[in-house]
Amino acid sequence: MVTLFTTTRIFVGRNESMPINPKVYEEVQKIFTAYLENKELRKTPERFAILEEIYSQDGHFDVESLYINMKNKNYQVSRATVYNTLDLLVECDLVSKHQFGKNLAQYEKSFGYKQHDHLICTDCHKVTEFCDPRIQNIQNTVEELLHFNVMHHSLILYATCTKKNCENRKA
Repeated sequence: MVTLFTTTRIFVGRNESMPINPKVYEEVQKIFTAYLENKELRKTPERFAILEEIYSQDGHFDVESLYINMKNKNYQVSRATVYNTLDLLVECDLVSKHQFGKNLAQYEKSFGYKQHDHLICTDCHKVTEFCDPRIQNIQNTVEELLHFNVMHHSLILYATCTKKNCENRKA
């Protein structure tokens, strides 16, 4: 029997703020600073404010919700700065970008988090995160047999809930 790690969250609208982990944030600041210096890009307070806002949230978010959260906290950032900074954070692997079948891209922080995959309900769009060690075993086997080093993977399963009394099912 295989034990699956699952985290169920419904991602609609605003994310919950959570206390930022100082050690994690210090490390992501160092990585982002080094990345910006290496690319000869400016280290602006707005970019670091966006990084801090992302790492103080839990779960997935879209650009618009991040922008609104920052505006509600009186940050002086433009939508363009949010988009551009997210692109940089994705490039340096501090944030992951997902397309969950809708036109809207979803993001999540990625530093210090276990590799996980997603199950999306096609009825209510509930996102369920899960981790199955067999997927890592498959990845290791593919690397060995095909002589590649897998950098990362993405697995998204689309499904409909089979529970008769699913609280997320549309009436």
